[in-house]
Amino acid sequence: MSPTFHSLGIRNYRIYASGAIVSNTGTWMGRVAQDWLVLTVLTAGSASALGIVTGLQFLPFLILAPWAGLVADRVPNRRLLVMTQSALLLTALVLAVVTALGVVQLWHVYLIAFAQGVATAFDNPARQTFVSEMVDRDHLANAVALNSASFNLGRLIGPGVAGLVIAMVGIAPALFVNAASFVFVLVALARMNAAELVPMPKSRGKGQIREGLRYVRGRRDIQLVMFLVFILGTFGMNFQMTTALMATQVFHKGAGEYGLLGSIMAIGSLGGALIAARRNHPRLRVLLVALAGFTAATLLLSIAPNYALFAVFLVPTGLASLTALTTANATVQLAVDPAMRGRVMALYMAIFFGGTPLGAPVIGWIGDAFGARWTIAIGTIMVGLSLLVVAVWTARTHNVAVRFQAQGHPRFSLAVNRPVVPTPSEPAPEAVK
Repeated sequence: MSPTFHSLGIRNYRIYASGAIVSNTGTWMGRVAQDWLVLTVLTAGSASALGIVTGLQFLPFLILAPWAGLVADRVPNRRLLVMTQSALLLTALVLAVVTALGVVQLWHVYLIAFAQGVATAFDNPARQTFVSEMVDRDHLANAVALNSASFNLGRLIGPGVAGLVIAMVGIAPALFVNAASFVFVLVALARMNAAELVPMPKSRGKGQIREGLRYVRGRRDIQLVMFLVFILGTFGMNFQMTTALMATQVFHKGAGEYGLLGSIMAIGSLGGALIAARRNHPRLRVLLVALAGFTAATLLLSIAPNYALFAVFLVPTGLASLTALTTANATVQLAVDPAMRGRVMALYMAIFFGGTPLGAPVIGWIGDAFGARWTIAIGTIMVGLSLLVVAVWTARTHNVAVRFQAQGHPRFSLAVNRPVVPTPSEPAPEAVK
């Protein structure tokens, strides 16, 4: 099998991935329909209301992360996924029904968004650790990348289909499709061969949440990745909201054009995930280069003069963001002790998604106060500053210096200063470059 897809040679993972593709497509249809419901039916294009909905969806990640990770390390992950996917199906169905009956109100969306966030807070660490039960270590990085590819294949298909469905038959049918899509994951989980799974060691006893926090506190490498992911997730990855605002307020487009933007961005995201799937060993420099590319691409997005160029710039934005996220996820999963994986991945997801309740309302307010373009530009600024902070931190902690040579051919160079032990007959130099 091609190196890009070699994890699909494992039967259980192949079954799981097939159900996930359908579910991810439905999820993106549901997100587009929910946003369109808030912007065009329940409010008069309120960015703040959309920011609150987005924040409520991710607030449980911030609140429940330690307990969600603990549950993932204690409860069999397949059983936990059945419960969380069933809860997500139920909440999606409730939103579809109240919308179809014409009784939906904004507070209904707020409440359902929060309930879905609670279910997802427990679902994500279980799903992350379940990958390592389906595949061995040699396939883990590839499986993580293919999960991202599956998510973005759904993102490629779902928004465009949702836009067409909304334009042709309304919002409620798109929400019903989302509810039905969770059935495919439940069927895939039921079809797996339990004997071929390799369950992670399950923890028991008191003090395990504190143990997980101490573990991360002692790992500078994981802390660095989590810091970058926090900035990216809080300020940069709000495209569910920012593209809706740009489509409606700047370019004055309808549901079809808005849905198309999500699909266009997914082209780049899917490409980033498939490229990452070919790497067996994620590297920090790939993460840093991807974040630099994200900074440049979102700068172009924020100043795009028309809808067509905005759509074009979404492709490199999706490529850079997915390369960064897939590399970060695989880096943490491969670096962590298997017995701690559930708790660490729950904290990782809390860092990534948990910043959204803080960032989304602020970005929504920025959109109302300064315009939709600034909702993207703030991500450009913050991710760029985070790279500068990491560069300064690396220079100080690893004793790395940047030199500029002006004479002859001007050029930059990096020097790693290493202390030298002096000999008795000569004084100690300050450093060797």
